[in-house]
Amino acid sequence: MALLEISGLRLVFPTPDGGDAVALDGIDLALDRGRTLGLVGESGCGKSMTALAVMRLVPPPGRITAGRILFDGRDLLALPEREMRALRGARIGMVFQEPTTALNPVLTVGSQVAEAVVLHRPVSKREAWERATALLAEVGIPDPARRARDYPHQLSGGMRQRVVIAMAIACGPQLLVADEPTTALDVTIQAEILDLLRALRERHGMAMVLISHDLGVVAEQADEVAIMYAGRIVERAAVVALFARPRHPYTQALLRSMPMLGRHRERLETIPGQVPSLTARLPGCAFRDRCAVAEEACGLRPPALVEVTPAHWVACIRA
Repeated sequence: MALLEISGLRLVFPTPDGGDAVALDGIDLALDRGRTLGLVGESGCGKSMTALAVMRLVPPPGRITAGRILFDGRDLLALPEREMRALRGARIGMVFQEPTTALNPVLTVGSQVAEAVVLHRPVSKREAWERATALLAEVGIPDPARRARDYPHQLSGGMRQRVVIAMAIACGPQLLVADEPTTALDVTIQAEILDLLRALRERHGMAMVLISHDLGVVAEQADEVAIMYAGRIVERAAVVALFARPRHPYTQALLRSMPMLGRHRERLETIPGQVPSLTARLPGCAFRDRCAVAEEACGLRPPALVEVTPAHWVACIRA
């Protein structure tokens, strides 16, 4: 049984005219224990909303109107809020993309990590502080006993992100959701944070959902990849299979827009147009207006996600 299984997930936001903006439109995903799933797509494709739905932290007035999210066999959408709070942080941790907003500026970083421990473990304040210091050391913060007494503004961006990771793994979760964990960091620090996440996942046996717009990051970190576009999964496969033979035109376009060593081009290719508005639910494939190989049939109905080769799923009539 998969550790995380999402089926038919639909998430909407009401609009002033009484309609709905559809942020997620029938998402199907599965993640086994100890594996990493990469969620890839442009901004506005629904990656972060998928993560927030798993954590049941969808900002109001957004609401989930259909689907199930099974975690270790339990439907998270059916749990009382008290039980969900007990899972959140203890068995499911989350690393947010902007550490500055994820940390309280008026509390020391040590107290914030210790609070994550106290919320889910029957320990004294002293034991929680000792655990917090050990966690700061584990995520690579030098002189953790002294740094634990610092406030977030006294730390660099990379160190703040390490604190957020320490909070997320404080209680040994089975699943870690990392939402663009390196977005606000420079390239060198990005590599360090990604190496840290990989080491922690292997050390603790966690599964991880890694959200990124960078296919290069996902290629190095993930076992499986799901490509999202306009609130839908358009391609899903093992990472090796997807990079070896991408089947959806959107995936192919994303790969062509990546810089690659050994391939000299004066200009990188771009994908014309932009992701459609959440309120623009036109018939047919949402990518057709940007697709170089679209045909008349693409405008008739949204293509279903079908298995075109073993464990390789594509939502395209040409696949």
